[in-house]
Amino acid sequence: MTNWTEEEVQKVVAQIGKKATADQAFRKLCLENPAGAVKEVGGKDLPQGLKVRFVENEGAHMTFVLPDMVNAGELGEEDLNRVAGGAGETQGKCYGFGY
Repeated sequence: MTNWTEEEVQKVVAQIGKKATADQAFRKLCLENPAGAVKEVGGKDLPQGLKVRFVENEGAHMTFVLPDMVNAGELGEEDLNRVAGGAGETQGKCYGFGY
């Protein structure tokens, strides 16, 4: 397993964004082989189990990452905490990054 520091992640994200705006072949690599694109820029493999996906902007002003589906009829962890009298977070969560 390869370890990445937060500084390395931020640097690689910025380099990928910059390179993908100017290099069509690299942009295609990002879309078809994200791990290969990250390795090309960052010089090492993604940590085991980590998946990365790049998407075309397609004129969008914002891209939202939807949370995983939950099984119908089952309560999520936050709901279970509320039902059990715990203090749950009431704000929605957003996952992702921007540059």
